[in-house]
Amino acid sequence: MPRPSANDVTQGALPRISHGRGVYLWDTDGRQYIDGSGGPAVFSIGHGDVRVNEAVARQMERVAYGYRYLFTSDPLEELSEVISDATGMSDMVYTTSGSEAVESAVKIALQYHYDRGDPGRVRFIGRRRSWHGNTLMATALSGFEDRQRAFAGALPSVGRVSAANAYRLPEGVSREGLVAHLAAELETEIMRFGPKTVAGFIFEPVVGAAGGALPAPEGYGRAVAEVCRRHGVLGICDEVMCGSGRTGVWRASADDGIIPDIITVAKSLSGGYLPLGAAVYTKEIAEVMAAGHGGPLTGHTYTGHTACLAAGVAVQRIIREEALLARIQDKGPRWQAELRARLAHLPEVGDVRGRGYFIGVEVVADPETKAPFDASLGVNGRIRAEGLRRGLICYPSGGHVDGAAGDTVILAPPFNASDAELDEIADKLVATIEAVVAGLRAA
Repeated sequence: MPRPSANDVTQGALPRISHGRGVYLWDTDGRQYIDGSGGPAVFSIGHGDVRVNEAVARQMERVAYGYRYLFTSDPLEELSEVISDATGMSDMVYTTSGSEAVESAVKIALQYHYDRGDPGRVRFIGRRRSWHGNTLMATALSGFEDRQRAFAGALPSVGRVSAANAYRLPEGVSREGLVAHLAAELETEIMRFGPKTVAGFIFEPVVGAAGGALPAPEGYGRAVAEVCRRHGVLGICDEVMCGSGRTGVWRASADDGIIPDIITVAKSLSGGYLPLGAAVYTKEIAEVMAAGHGGPLTGHTYTGHTACLAAGVAVQRIIREEALLARIQDKGPRWQAELRARLAHLPEVGDVRGRGYFIGVEVVADPETKAPFDASLGVNGRIRAEGLRRGLICYPSGGHVDGAAGDTVILAPPFNASDAELDEIADKLVATIEAVVAGLRAA
């Protein structure tokens, strides 16, 4: 994720991290913070788990890294089996970040079309208010103006369709008609480019940084997948932030009733213990690339880094053995409902949304019109700063209304947070938003 300035995050100097255990972190001044957002939705089993640390240490003692194009390894084979079982997709390219995973997904899509004799398919379509990463192509695919502006002159041209936002409907579109409207808009954009030129359409099943844990509406995934199939366009689901179990299912797009052609994962995959991501793709794509070039033409020096994979295996084993996805499926909807009820006395809380342990709270100036606060007020940054002062880590998100205005805060706690810890996160968030709203009213 892009690194905000100190003023953006804390309205002062950043605290210096000391150590972490479970859902808590401490700075070098001894202040304790509860990690309500898993950093940027990364920490799936919390901090300092000795089982993961020991698994990485054992691998490091044997060999830190066996170059992927010379060796396979036990961690690679084991994690590949975990991902294949979880996704129903047999092939993957490992990376060390979500941005690299998205870049790999783009290259896989391009190579697939080339190897099947359709080299003219080189264009991509993304959505407004989306975020796909920090490489140039991933940034180009994104609909996040603030993060694109400095690089605009170098970004490849990408088609753009509307965000799938049931809280903020397009003008003249009803909630019931939203999915049909968005599917028709995608088809129109494909036709504008020329259907024989479009390689892929990318979207987040639950939008993270750019939308504040905004889930796609019911039926959206199936509708856009059908449009893509009709025109030979690959469907790419970016699950870097919302996937690997964050929503209560391993593959976030499963809740949308679809199996994409390519998915990207990272963050919760290795839980922040070591950098790890992957672009995962279907058997059909793998077979086409194998016949054309012998396999995917994308990879990096640290593709399949052995110690990183060992961390991923250990994290995924803990998630499986402790049945943490079943816990999210059970607790997530109830926790979201509790948060909504506890914030109901604040009219400035316009929306509480999300899936599983990926929840967004949108704060508005006018609940009737849904008008956002002026961007100059920096409301989401104020919430982040006030939260830190109260010992809460949450993730701010801004600009989702018009590219500048719009304020949300994301909660994405570790999967194994206890009920008491979830209550503490909720207590601190409510108090934080109350304090920020009181200040805004008094201004």
